[in-house]
Amino acid sequence: MHIQLIPANEYLRTRWRNGLGWTREITRSPIDADNWHWRLSIAEVDKDGPFSAFENIDRELILLAGEGMRLIFADGESVTLNPPHDKHRFAGERALSAELINGPTQDFNVMWQRDRYETQVLHRPLVGPMVFFSEKNVTWAIYMLSGMAQFKDQVLPMQLQQGDSALLFPDEIGGRLILDGGGEVLLVKMQERTKD
Repeated sequence: MHIQLIPANEYLRTRWRNGLGWTREITRSPIDADNWHWRLSIAEVDKDGPFSAFENIDRELILLAGEGMRLIFADGESVTLNPPHDKHRFAGERALSAELINGPTQDFNVMWQRDRYETQVLHRPLVGPMVFFSEKNVTWAIYMLSGMAQFKDQVLPMQLQQGDSALLFPDEIGGRLILDGGGEVLLVKMQERTKD
């Protein structure tokens, strides 16, 4: 496996597609494509309003900071995300608006093309070592919610501070990587669908 570190100060701040808010993009794949296969970002929501629509995309939203928000879908469903880290998965085509409960929020946003990837988002404490094994067609993303950590057994020090991210890619050698530290992490497992 090999590692790509993405420090928080390298996230790209851009306008939402609908122009009503801001996003700090962590990364996308392919990195230079508008028609990406998956994308990780942090949305800054400072007022009530509609979300952008994304066709053929599934997404999961995890509350990072703030007093929470209510997702109000056009089909009548309403979901409240409460602190510290409530999350909700939904189809990107669904029309919805956000209603802030008590001031601005920041939200971790995972989006992926549903016909290309299966995705799992996990919120885990980090107490000592966490081991990742290389799997074909699987990419892991790690977002450091709190605390700090480092990858063990590396030639050069590879550290994660609060707010930083890392991508773990499989390779032909296989093997494993060990993340050691203390705090909390969001883990995103993205598995490319194989064609039968």
